[in-house]
Amino acid sequence: MRPDDRSRLIATSRPVNARLQAPASKSLTIRALAAAALAGGRSTLFEPLMAEDPLVMAAALRLLGISVTASDGVNGSRASFVVEGCGGRIPAREARLDLGNAGTPLRLLAGLCTLGRGRFVLDGSERMRQRPAAHLVEALSSLGVAISAQGDGGFPPLVILANGFPGGRVRLRGSASSQYLSSLLMTAPCGAADLLIGVDGPLVSRPYVELTIGVMEQFGVTVERGEGSFLVRPAAYQPRDVVIEGDASSASYLFAAAAIAGGRVEVEGISAASRQGDLRFLDLLEAMGCGVTRGDTLVVEGGATLRGIDADLAETPDIVPTLAAVALFAAGPTRIGKVAHLRLKESDRMETVASGSRALGAGVTVDADGIVIAPPPSGRRGLHGGVIDPRGDHRIAMAFAVAGLAVEGVTILDPGCVGKSFPGFFDVLDAIRVG
Repeated sequence: MRPDDRSRLIATSRPVNARLQAPASKSLTIRALAAAALAGGRSTLFEPLMAEDPLVMAAALRLLGISVTASDGVNGSRASFVVEGCGGRIPAREARLDLGNAGTPLRLLAGLCTLGRGRFVLDGSERMRQRPAAHLVEALSSLGVAISAQGDGGFPPLVILANGFPGGRVRLRGSASSQYLSSLLMTAPCGAADLLIGVDGPLVSRPYVELTIGVMEQFGVTVERGEGSFLVRPAAYQPRDVVIEGDASSASYLFAAAAIAGGRVEVEGISAASRQGDLRFLDLLEAMGCGVTRGDTLVVEGGATLRGIDADLAETPDIVPTLAAVALFAAGPTRIGKVAHLRLKESDRMETVASGSRALGAGVTVDADGIVIAPPPSGRRGLHGGVIDPRGDHRIAMAFAVAGLAVEGVTILDPGCVGKSFPGFFDVLDAIRVG
């Protein structure tokens, strides 16, 4: 890390007025890479997200023997990934995949590696070794897959002695990561038999499962839904050329800029009818007092007094840091519930959201399942600058950087961590800032 990359002081802004293109979806890019890798032929993913997690996924697929060629879109061409699919069978006989702190690639690849014949090791950063995988390991083991978690308590590294995916029947806890379910769903069409997945209890992060099913459908595979169950029959993924939609999670920071600094932000590249659950952020901003327009573009207008709200974000955990940043400027507390699974993200987001909010002068209460953000009694005038340590978490860094548009003296440590999902974030923030 260069010395000047160790921290970034955020400059404040007058009310903003900007029209912006949303960066491509991280979730959709990674899932489309997986589907394209399993298809029988060449697929091209246009305008994908060229950020850390998708690039980690692409590099891992190459180690598994699948050709993935990346183009940054220079000289007027479109950015793309060109993937030569393997027809549902992993070519490599062995591989060791270092996935950093890329949770979605690790979980999806744990499923995909079972389609090979050989030994595969999936590992990552120190934080990755603190992120549980026991439920996925148990599910795959119950189907007859030879998989083990080397970390005590079911944590990576994962070792897979692959001999094809058998199919069968399996149950998952709905309270566990939705990525476990996504991994099984995406792998199942290439298995030897039907896979019936039963889900016990409410499913957290359900919109991400819908994204997974949507990508599978794009590549010619269907999922049959039942009451608390999913059935996938053996089928062939078809190669496709697809354009990756803009990212609603990343767009939340742009929308938050209008809510916090005042003014107007218009975002292109995301349909109001998108399956992305994080578009619910627009509903939350409306409830807090912002103006929202949903059309060919998505528009947020701030300037009104913001109200604190109560929000159950079990299905959309990635927008919790952004909502917390906006809540700092509201009149009254904001209660965010059903988010215990935030402790298992790139950081313990319950704690990083709380520490960041306290650093800027808010009161915070954290319990087993939620968090309450209480702005100072004097409102935004009672907020003050502070140092935000995101602990390597891109979403914490971006959310509290946006708060810095309206609070003088906000400094973000390790700003380069935003490269995980939004490499140009600080350039965009500078572009919309009005001095």
